[in-house]
Amino acid sequence: GANRGGQPANLNRLPGCLMPAGHRTRGERHMTYRNIIATSALALMTAAGAAGADTWRYAFEEALDEVQGQFAQKFKEEIEANSDHTVQLFPFGTLGESADIMEQAQSGILQFVNQSPGFTGALIPEAQVFFVPYLLPQDTDALAEFFRNSEAINEMFPELYAEQGLELLTMFPEGEVCLTTQEPVTEPADLDQTKVRVMTNPLLVESYQAFGATPTPLPWGEVYGALQTGIIQGQENPMFFIESTKMYEVTEVITCMGHNNFTTAVMANQEFYDGLSDEEQQVVQDAIDVAFNHIIDYQKGLHEESIEKIKEAKPSMEVNILTEEQRQPFIEAGKKVEDQFVEMTGESGKEILDQMKEDLAEVTE
Repeated sequence: GANRGGQPANLNRLPGCLMPAGHRTRGERHMTYRNIIATSALALMTAAGAAGADTWRYAFEEALDEVQGQFAQKFKEEIEANSDHTVQLFPFGTLGESADIMEQAQSGILQFVNQSPGFTGALIPEAQVFFVPYLLPQDTDALAEFFRNSEAINEMFPELYAEQGLELLTMFPEGEVCLTTQEPVTEPADLDQTKVRVMTNPLLVESYQAFGATPTPLPWGEVYGALQTGIIQGQENPMFFIESTKMYEVTEVITCMGHNNFTTAVMANQEFYDGLSDEEQQVVQDAIDVAFNHIIDYQKGLHEESIEKIKEAKPSMEVNILTEEQRQPFIEAGKKVEDQFVEMTGESGKEILDQMKEDLAEVTE
């Protein structure tokens, strides 16, 4: 999660979520911070030699008590129960920002990394498909079924990740993305002149432009302060993250438009994974399956619980779920974004989008 109360972020509570790609971007950081990160990575590499092959290192984009952290802990538990390996977990902020942990995974310093497609979009443009508005269903059972069985996710995406030296192990949803603002939003006109913080993701920028807002890419560590001082007026994230990072303290209204569900991906360094025996690869796959089922269960009711916690902490907070009728103009605006995705990614993007629509039709019919 991000820093808790608008104090300068510290290394224990650095920005962290949904980054779909970088909800935390690489941004400007104080040199002292960069030096600490460099030192940490160096210490990690040194430890890697000492720890030998028995210790596997796994970094993710959230805190231990958030969704990715819960997934990682279950994965660790399964690996350690069923093999001689131990898994060392690195929550967000401990090894740098999203770009840093991705580089460390690609270079083999890390064996596993959890990173949202929003950020990976820079490496794999097709991964931005998860930001096409209103593509994913809101029904959580249908969504889980889609991620479990989708041909696009399980057969097409792994090839694209492999080109970047990564073994795609799974993708999973983290919850409906909602918008926090200072004023109520019931139609695109309400977002006119509203600066909404977005990850540095071209398709997300296009989405908020289509919705009528002024999308403003900003490193995650600066979001709380920017909302506090009025530099921006809004930001989007899943409800658990809005609650854990206390975004409600510096905004007045939460609007759920149903436009997206935060998606994330777990990957292994390809060379490391290919070097495992068949038995070890099976242990990894089994642990991923158990952690996937665990995280789907863990999230049941999490969205609603998070709303309750927010209202308890700030009774004046307004939470609006847009009706089907209110969503229509946003759905219409989102169609342009789908066209822009195809323009950005060409034939391969269109093939993935078409396959995802087929996969989704199978689980929502």
